[in-house]
Amino acid sequence: MNLRHLACLLLLAPTAFAARAEVVACPDLATAVQVATCPSEEELKYTFTGYCSDNSRAYRGDTDVCTDYRSYRKLKNVAMWESADGMFQAYVSCDLPPEKVRQAKAVAIKSGKQGKITRLACSYGEGLTFTYRTRAECKVQGAGNCAADAGACKAGCD
Repeated sequence: MNLRHLACLLLLAPTAFAARAEVVACPDLATAVQVATCPSEEELKYTFTGYCSDNSRAYRGDTDVCTDYRSYRKLKNVAMWESADGMFQAYVSCDLPPEKVRQAKAVAIKSGKQGKITRLACSYGEGLTFTYRTRAECKVQGAGNCAADAGACKAGCD
């Protein structure tokens, strides 16, 4: 390799690495899809008995939702949803009408780590959060508050 080729490679190297950065935006929920069915009331009642009769849960003091069926139902009456491209997922309450989910607009985005995984959480208000998980390092663009412009809910991931 001659000096001229080496100089070209050194000049192009920064742009090659910059091109790898990916911008991830909070999804438009108008095209989100429910990918799992909601549990029936009979299923919830049946699993309430099994879940709350687990002795190890009682010994750990993990019985908050077992004191009242309504608390358990609120926790477990959910279905998996995905963004149209499948990148973001959420467990959405089955009590929330699908039309309301699809009308929701992103109001905030934040990035966090769970071990080696980066977790981008897009909040749509009312406890509705769609999450993207990746091994890449991601940094929220701006302050993360995008209530005024849902399109501004973005992160750069390397």
